[in-house]
Parts: sequence; C-alpha cells; structure tokens
Amino acid sequence: MSSDPLIIVVDDEAATREMIGDYVGMNGFRVKLCDGGASFREVLPEEEPALVVLDLNMPGEDGLSIVRFLKSEHPVPVIMLTATASLIDRVVGLELGADDYLAKPCELRELLARIRSVIRRSQPAAGAVAPGPPALPRREVRFGAKVLDLDTQLLRDEEGNELQLVPSEFNLLKAFAENPRRVLTRERLLTLANARDTDPFDRSIDVRITRIRRKIEADPAHPTIIRTIRGSGYLFTPDG
Repeated sequence: MSSDPLIIVVDDEAATREMIGDYVGMNGFRVKLCDGGASFREVLPEEEPALVVLDLNMPGEDGLSIVRFLKSEHPVPVIMLTATASLIDRVVGLELGADDYLAKPCELRELLARIRSVIRRSQPAAGAVAPGPPALPRREVRFGAKVLDLDTQLLRDEEGNELQLVPSEFNLLKAFAENPRRVLTRERLLTLANARDTDPFDRSIDVRITRIRRKIEADPAHPTIIRTIRGSGYLFTPDG
C-alpha cells in the first residue's frame, strides 16, 4: 500500500468531488471519493484518513452530523466545504470540532494549502512520546508515465530520469496541472502561466504545448494528456 496520506472527499456534487479528487491526487495524496454520509461510513473502517474534506449541506446525513460522529469516534481532521452554509452552520461546525472552513467554489490551490496546514497542525509536536510524524508529501503532480516536481521544477519519468524543462514550459505545465479537466483558452493559459512575450500569443503558446507533448505524451502526434479542443483551447486530462 502507498505511504501517501489518504484524503477522503465527501460531496454529493459529482463534478466538485471529482475535480477536488483529481487535483489533490496529483499533489502527493491518495484520495477516496464519497457521495454522502452512507458511502463515507462504509469507506471509513477500511483505513484511517489523514483528513476529510466534507461538504456541509448534503441530502440524507448532513455534514454537521458527520463532523459530530468523527469527533466522537475518530480523531480525524476535517475541512468543511460548502456553498450555502449560513454563519450559524459554520459556527456550529467549528464548535463541533471541524478544523477549517472553505466556501465553494474554492480555489484548488488554496484548498491544497489548507489541507497541508491542517495535517501539519494535527501531527504530534516535536519531542512528544508518540512516534515522529511522517514528512509532508512532496509537491508532485503525476500524469501518464511522468511526474512533475513543483518544488524542483523537474520532470521525471518512471525510472527517475530527468527531462529538461525551460521556465516557460514548466509554468505552462504547472498551469495545466492546477486546472485539470478544464478547457483553458489561450488567453487564460497566458494569464495562468505568465507567458506573455514578444511572439504572437497563439503561435508561442502552441509551440510550447507542442514541445511539452514531445516530453509527456506516449504518442505526441495523437495526444491524450493535453488535448486540443477545437475553437476553445486545451484540456489537460492527467490519466489520459
């Protein structure tokens, strides 16, 4: 079994659940997705998660009930995530023991930062009798047979061989990795990757993507990870 920390995402909205799962899973965590309280209670006994990302307002058993159950039975950190919770719900959730709160739609990078922060706070303090806490995962994004290390800005294959990336290619690949399964226009990519330069934008962005495809695609002529969406832009699909 992988040593990466497990994050359970509980949300009745399939698109939100899968988007969070994809992004968190590409950044050093294992992920299990649950569509509500019933499926979450089935999954929980299998393995203690490092953290639960929990929608507060769901049909059936709501998030407040799940927070109450977790804090009474399992010492698991919880980040509440919801679009419609009132101030009272947020206060009650925090008083029941939830560790943090983030409104939907959320910025995925902020959610990831909060996940890491809550896990770090929940680990035993230095010098405690308990065994030392595991190191936080490296900021790595996995797609196809390649791994992008966001800290060292290196691209590696499955054998650990490094593939050279120039800064503009890294910035563009990082922008895709932070926005999986979303169609990104050229203008949006320019903003996300800070790719503005003296070349005509369409040509420069297309040239960069062609170079990146040669490094990450099994068949660059028929790409499956970075696909062209005619008339719209590009779509990054980490599992191809």
